[in-house]
Amino acid sequence: MFKFIKLYIKSMRLYYAFLTGIPGWIGVSFYIHIATNYKTVEIIPSTGKKTIILLLLFLSWGINQIINDFLGLKEDRINAPERPMVTGELNPVIALIVSAVLIIVTGFVTWFYLEPIAIIPLLIGVFANIIYEYAKGYGIMGNIVFGFMIMMCPVYGFLASGPIAPPYFTSSRVSVLLIIWVINGIMTYYTYFKDYRGDKITGKNTLVVKLGIKNAKIFGIIIAFLPAILFLFVYYNNFIMNRANQVFILLGLLSIILQVGTGILFFRNPSGIQAYNLLSVNFRACTGSQAALIALYDKELALILYLFSYVFISIFFHFYDNPKA
Repeated sequence: MFKFIKLYIKSMRLYYAFLTGIPGWIGVSFYIHIATNYKTVEIIPSTGKKTIILLLLFLSWGINQIINDFLGLKEDRINAPERPMVTGELNPVIALIVSAVLIIVTGFVTWFYLEPIAIIPLLIGVFANIIYEYAKGYGIMGNIVFGFMIMMCPVYGFLASGPIAPPYFTSSRVSVLLIIWVINGIMTYYTYFKDYRGDKITGKNTLVVKLGIKNAKIFGIIIAFLPAILFLFVYYNNFIMNRANQVFILLGLLSIILQVGTGILFFRNPSGIQAYNLLSVNFRACTGSQAALIALYDKELALILYLFSYVFISIFFHFYDNPKA
């Protein structure tokens, strides 16, 4: 039992927890912002509720990663032959059952302790994760589905925090969700570089495979600017109502440097162990950009989450220093 738990946790790849936890917390902090500043039905969630939501958000990717690993066994036999599920050390059937049970438990907690309506983004996220493994074989569709899947995290965090009053969709909310969608779609693009060989051999036509390494490197630099361009467009067209402050500008500039730096680094090192190690930079650019968005309505929390994710992604990633596993 202890060995199974150890291998299951290893397969969760804990550095991924921030990829769902940070965007999910955007939804929670925005809900608290509304409850604090507007006299509607929203109420500030208790510490217990916030803790449970945070825990579920941070564990959600790892639980779904088991499903992702199972569906991607074919290419992982080439890209990551030493992963526990590929080697057979981790029984795939039992691991899937454990993930299914944990997802069901998450659903029960959401329905009976949090807010029943939050079940909707939860189920959509699980379903999108399954679709993603197939969609990434069709070029940009994989990036679109992945970004959409992560976009469900702030929706879940917002809906799970407490009762909400209309309007449910505003230009600010939709704009932030769109930015999160784009940031994560770009993040997953860079992850395809390390899997280029196995994906190409197994016929998994990711966008990098379709473009080829040479063109993919150039495209990677171009798309690194997209989140900043998109934000400036929605901000200066007043789709986002909250105004920028000094903390947001600082974190935003740091995020742009990380995003563009990621594109340049993958341009220089698009394959091999270097491409794998660059994932740490890629993940920090992704989570940092989303933490920066929180500064629009909670400067202190944004700083904490930015620094926390930057440090701990690096620490957790170094526990997975074997690219074959």
